[in-house]
Amino acid sequence: MANILFITADDMEGTTPGAFGGPSGVTPSLDGLAEEGAVFGRAHVAVAVCQPSRSAIMTGLWPHRNGAEGFEPIDDSVTLLTTLLADAGYVTGIFGKVKHLQPIERFGWDTAVDMAALGMGRDPQRYAQETAAFLADAGERPWFLMVNAHDPHRPFHGADSAGRYFDEEQAATIPAPSRVYSADDAGPVPGFLPDLPDVRREYAEYLSSSRRCDDVVRAVLGELEASGAAESTLVVFLSDNGMAFPFAKANCYLQSTHTPLIVRWPGEVRPGIRLDAPFVSSLDLFPTFCDAAGIDSGEVDGRSLLPLLREGDEPARDHIVTVFHETAGKRRYEMRCVQDDRFGYIWNGWAESGESYRAENMLGRTWPAMLEAAGSDPVMAARTDFYEHRAQEELYDLRLDPHSLENLAGESGFGGELDAKRKALAEWMRETGDPRIEAFEAMLASRNARI
Repeated sequence: MANILFITADDMEGTTPGAFGGPSGVTPSLDGLAEEGAVFGRAHVAVAVCQPSRSAIMTGLWPHRNGAEGFEPIDDSVTLLTTLLADAGYVTGIFGKVKHLQPIERFGWDTAVDMAALGMGRDPQRYAQETAAFLADAGERPWFLMVNAHDPHRPFHGADSAGRYFDEEQAATIPAPSRVYSADDAGPVPGFLPDLPDVRREYAEYLSSSRRCDDVVRAVLGELEASGAAESTLVVFLSDNGMAFPFAKANCYLQSTHTPLIVRWPGEVRPGIRLDAPFVSSLDLFPTFCDAAGIDSGEVDGRSLLPLLREGDEPARDHIVTVFHETAGKRRYEMRCVQDDRFGYIWNGWAESGESYRAENMLGRTWPAMLEAAGSDPVMAARTDFYEHRAQEELYDLRLDPHSLENLAGESGFGGELDAKRKALAEWMRETGDPRIEAFEAMLASRNARI
């Protein structure tokens, strides 16, 4: 029965840590953790928005199967990870994001510390203090601790918009990151974003917040080491979804769901492993944690990662499905995605409905900068219009176009690949009981598609 330390970032894009190809020096603690464990190059969350993503992890079920498609409570009939662990004798705790797992009382946390007591989820020292107290209270009993950093969620360090999130008293409890980035030293912006001055400035603020997330990781791991429990503890890190910028969080693009998954388990997982070929899902964590605890996970939608970690390969991990349902603002935008090692296909069930896309990722500096540039740049005008309205189908060659800039769904020469992805998605929707299968099949019928 291993101890389990589960650390999450809030809105960290999958390639931000240095171990995943990000800017050097931004995440030294995560990079060190990666050297001591295994790195998954093709890990994806099930859904790219906070509460549904976390609910999927803690149930091992797709959002349409656990009841939390958006910011709703998990169905009472669904088994929670904490219930299984508590029944097996585990002490359970959560730091931060407590209200993003509902109903709170069903999770039965022995210790629950929300963001106000943690410097609005951004104070490494407070995380360290709470970790030390939790480990001391657990004593010799096995434990599961979910540590949720609120960085790099908006507001980013240095943002002008902090007042819409925190009052002055709350803001005063948030320390500065151990390193603050400027637009000049942040490096190039991710390729799915335009290189505009305000975008560069906001990306630098995002990196500063990512560094403060890394500071939290360092503080928590330091207390784990000091407690003497590090050698008997499975440590898992990932982000709940991509960065809160256009074409990332709250969508189904590669950069929406790709997450920097790291697993360290001394004596069980060989240090320095890189698993860049197999696709893995955040749904796999539920059975992985149960496997490490020596308990039966029951019927879930994921598979334990331990066989993959021990053998280095496992069949049927050649593609990934991801979904999206609802924004934090309760707007419904049904999306489904199938990705393999080359192509990514997205079905936008809401496109052509007359709806315009609106989400938190359009707050801040970047989206207004894109709109301003669109006034004089036809390419940017087309890019912003596409983001607001989409096409029903999108297809990208992710080897040649990893940032999903050129939609191939309507291009000649890709009909076979389009049909293959349609078929794969339809099969998945039927197998999992996706309630939108009829709408998807109706769309295909209207296009005389072959599945």
